[in-house]
Formats: sequence, structure tokens, C-alpha cells
Amino acid sequence: MKKIKVGVSACLLGERVRYDGQHKLDHYIVDTLGPFFDYVPVCPEVECGLSVPREAMRLEGNIESPRLMTIHTRVDLTDKMLFWVHQRVEELEKENLCGYIFKTKSPSSGMKSVKVFNPETGIPSRRGTGLFARAFMERYPLLPVEDEGRLNNPAIRENFIERVFAFSRWQDLGPKPSKRKFLDFHTQHKLLLMAHSNEFYRKLGRIAAAVSKNGTEKTIQEYFPQFMKALSLSATVKKQTNVLQHIMGYFKKYLSTDEKLELLEVIESYHNELVPLIVPITLLKHYIRKFDQQYLKEQVYLNPHPFELSLRNHV
Repeated sequence: MKKIKVGVSACLLGERVRYDGQHKLDHYIVDTLGPFFDYVPVCPEVECGLSVPREAMRLEGNIESPRLMTIHTRVDLTDKMLFWVHQRVEELEKENLCGYIFKTKSPSSGMKSVKVFNPETGIPSRRGTGLFARAFMERYPLLPVEDEGRLNNPAIRENFIERVFAFSRWQDLGPKPSKRKFLDFHTQHKLLLMAHSNEFYRKLGRIAAAVSKNGTEKTIQEYFPQFMKALSLSATVKKQTNVLQHIMGYFKKYLSTDEKLELLEVIESYHNELVPLIVPITLLKHYIRKFDQQYLKEQVYLNPHPFELSLRNHV
């Protein structure tokens, strides 16, 4: 498997670029995701010309357009940072990134919940976004992004990684995929879409079905933003159970009474959050191979990310 290019705050890889000369090495990012991701490290502070170590900074003023100020000497670094930000954001286009992991609460790289202080009262609001993170997300609105702190949540972690791999598969189609490649992509992702949203599953089905009428290029322009929006929605236990039951429907005429009962019990145990998703998935894969169900064999839903990441092993 080829490695997928993902942007990341450099300190999370162990680079000593923080204001105090230290790093914030994240072992999950480096050791667990590292074999699958080819990281493009970025440190806004260092790359815009600030030293290591350096005085600590914070955001102040308006939440939507805050100033970047040093805490003690009160130097305004906003213009210096933004000049670099606008250049760097454009440069990153050539990297063909499939995702980005930001540094939580950073005044430059925090994706959300960054403190923005009232300069008069000193009271912070926690609704800010880092200057680089804001510009990056505005420039690449479809790209999967996440704060490293939020990756500690199993559901958020799985959703982010699933979107990164989906984005990569889309990139693999090339800049101008054929009608056949596009329709194959949609078909292979049907059950994955169903696990996130029945509404988007139907909507994207209608968009794909009209490709002959509207043309491949126009269809793709309409399809992909909606596809990524669908995957950003949570794949809840209820939605997953619906997909599992849908898959089971393909085997009803092949399974014995005992096999049907066993499969129903396993799906019910997952629905009641007694076993992880990997348990019913594994049993369904067995029947898919046994009965050679070609349509299901090609469904990304069954393998949306590497098995080694164990993302479906949590309850």
C-alpha cells in the first residue's frame, strides 16, 4: 500500500520547534499512523522566521480576525505571520495532501477552541481558530482535517482516518476520470455512504445516475463536495446496524436457520454495544467469501482503512 500524504504540525512529529524549545511528539501519529501516512510537517512560527526558543504568543481581539501578540513584550506578529500563511497555503497545493492534523489550541495551528483574549479584560473566549489553520481550511474546504487532541476520541479518530483514505481513493481516479471510473467509485462506496447518511446516499445516487445526461465533469463537480460532506457525518451505531442488516439481506436464501439466528444475534450484540463493529463485519465477510457475493466484495465499507489500525475494535 502506498503511503498517503498528510500535513501535520511539525512538533507532533517530535521536532523541537515549540516556543520553549521542546516538542509535542504524538506516538499515535508517528508510530501507529506513520506506516500509512507520508507526513508533510509544517511549523508556522519557525517557517515565518521566528526563533526557537521564542516568547510565548496568544490571539487577541476579534474572534474572526484576531491579532497574534507576544504575551510580555506586546509585539504584534499578525502581519508577519499572515504574509507567510498566504504563501505557504498556496505552496501546499503541490503536495497533493489527503488530510491535515493540526496542533490543538495553537494560536497558529489550532483548528477550533483556540483561546482568543480580550486585550482589555484579559478574559479569553475559546471559540477561536489558529491563523494558519483558518487560512488552510478556507483554501481547502474539502480536505479532511482534525486536531491531534480530538484524535483521542475513537469515533472522531475513525471518522477522520476514513475520510483521509476516501480522499486518497478519489485522488487516485486522476484529475479527469472517465465515466466508468467515476461510476465504479460511486458503486464501491454505496454502503459506506449509507453508514453515514441515508439522505446523502440517495442524493449522491441521483447525482451519479444523471452522469450521462449532465456529463462526467459537471457531475463530478457536484458529486465530490457532497460525498465528503456525507462522510463527515457520524456513522452511528444505529446507522451501522442498518447497513449490517442490509448486507445480511443478500444471504437470506443461502443461510440455514441457525446461521441466520447467529448472524442476527451478533448484529444485535453490536447494536446493544456489547461487541465492537469488527465482530459482525468479520462474520459477514465470511459469508461474502463463502457465497462469492461479488458486489459486496467490492464494497469499501468492509475495508475503509487498514485492518492494522484496529479502528473498528472499540465498543
